[in-house]
Amino acid sequence: MTPDLPTDGYDGHVEPGGPTAVRVLDEVVLRKVSVGPLDNNAYLVTCRRDGAQLLVDAAADADRLLALVREGNGAARLDTVVTTHRHGDHLGALRSVVAVTGAHVAAGADDADAVAAAADVPVTRRLHAGDLLVVGHVTLEVVALRGHTPGSVALVYREPEHAAHPGRAHVLTGDSLFPGGVGKTHGPDDFARLWHDVVTHLFDRFDDDTWIYPGHGDDTTLGTERPNLAAWRARGW
Repeated sequence: MTPDLPTDGYDGHVEPGGPTAVRVLDEVVLRKVSVGPLDNNAYLVTCRRDGAQLLVDAAADADRLLALVREGNGAARLDTVVTTHRHGDHLGALRSVVAVTGAHVAAGADDADAVAAAADVPVTRRLHAGDLLVVGHVTLEVVALRGHTPGSVALVYREPEHAAHPGRAHVLTGDSLFPGGVGKTHGPDDFARLWHDVVTHLFDRFDDDTWIYPGHGDDTTLGTERPNLAAWRARGW
């Protein structure tokens, strides 16, 4: 089962070396590219009112990511880079992107030291569940999804009440939730933790039309994945 495609033509599919997928919403433009040998997704969130920008996962190929930043803002403004978790394939270009743009670096509190050490950059904000990240006139909420790593985080943007889909959520999940299952874990305790967080903080909280933007591969929705939750729990991954 595949998610219903949005009417703007965005389908969430990108390929390494391919064009940017662009989704225009009322308050923000969301851009998605694939970089690196592991087909990592990087996302750029641009406030339509003032051009403020946030990059999610400077995974690889700094030149491609800097070009992405310029696609969103001709002055190459980048306010913040959020690293969803500590794994090296999600931060390979972090140091270079920060060096060029001067962006602040944010990461989950329990992954922040590992991110800083791996990328050789200071983490200027340690994120906790419920924290808010402001991008110009837009606010994103931090959700903790522990288990893939101890400090994995997701970001949630909700469309405003005057939008075509008022209140609809868009969740950038890193490697914690994909089409077909939760992210990789390294034992039953980590799986139980991730399962609990994904179910409690995403499926129990948000509607079926919630759009999921994962760290690798195509997008999905909570409604597409919800019927499979019991099977995921039974298989343990």
